[in-house]
Amino acid sequence: MPWSGDQPSTFTGKVRCHSGFEYAQSPVAFSWEGKRLAVTQIDGEWKTPEGKFFRVRTEGDQVFELLYNPMVDKWSIKET
Repeated sequence: MPWSGDQPSTFTGKVRCHSGFEYAQSPVAFSWEGKRLAVTQIDGEWKTPEGKFFRVRTEGDQVFELLYNPMVDKWSIKET
């Protein structure tokens, strides 16, 4: 489900990702509240006009949605 990166529950952040034939192929870690969180599982990924979304799970079993917007070269992060 698309969401706006301007919502109060989102955060513009840094995401480390694997990039093969294209950038942002799969995220491996990201920064959240001053901590580096490793991605242990990608539960889903999809593309929309806003960009490329990933629903990911971390070591602490937290679930996040990451959005990469290539038009502005920016990642947005939302805890779900």
